[in-house]
Amino acid sequence: MKITTWNINSVRLRMPLVAHFLKTRAPDVLCLQETKCRDAEFPMKDFTALGYTHVEINGQKGYHGVAVVSKKPLRLIEKRDFCEKGDARHIAVEVEGNGGPITLHNFYVPAGGDEPDVDINAKFAHKLSFLDEMKAWGENGAAKGRVALVGDLNIAPLEHDVWSHKQLLKVVSHTPVEVEKLTNVFKAGKWIDAMRHFVPADEKLYTWWSYRAADWAASNRGRRLDHILVSEALGGGLKKLDVLTEARGWERPSDHVPVTIELSE
Repeated sequence: MKITTWNINSVRLRMPLVAHFLKTRAPDVLCLQETKCRDAEFPMKDFTALGYTHVEINGQKGYHGVAVVSKKPLRLIEKRDFCEKGDARHIAVEVEGNGGPITLHNFYVPAGGDEPDVDINAKFAHKLSFLDEMKAWGENGAAKGRVALVGDLNIAPLEHDVWSHKQLLKVVSHTPVEVEKLTNVFKAGKWIDAMRHFVPADEKLYTWWSYRAADWAASNRGRRLDHILVSEALGGGLKKLDVLTEARGWERPSDHVPVTIELSE
């Protein structure tokens, strides 16, 4: 089974890129974040025409939004409102794998604003609270059984998940407090970092490049903000990783690229 996560930064605006990706890469399941549209506005017909006839959405007008589109049947499990703010940042589905059903959680963790200070930045405080709730959720058995967690977690936790560890220590997405809280999330569910299963921790690995860069490829100042985690029950089935870096150079791209994991399960 091939599962892709991609922060698309408006699914309607970038539907041509999504269609190209699905035609050329053909994952079984595509998890999108920042769809930025209400459920009724989601381009359902476009996905159906591409053979992705099973869709579950948690949408919101103009902001956030997550969706799962699949060739395989899906069963909606829940749309959890983390921090009870009414944001569309999570959806969980069940999809049938070769070894039985897999529970798939699709997340869009708050970005956290610009200032890493909870006293002056409510967005950063929200992000930290969201991570605390994810930790408690994991401790309550979220990772038991055949489970995968994917999405834009908006944190690059490791030294080589960013272009410069020292220069980004005070930049939101790589601050010590964020890294600690995300690490606690990983530990709470005993999650396996599927991307780092394939790419050693001492090698650079990015999924996001800022729109602000004049030449993103030349400067290569990236961060690994997008993640795929699997439970211990799925860890033995990890077969392949693909980070489609070239997608950052497509016309009118998202600032994130698709990340695909292949499971033998």
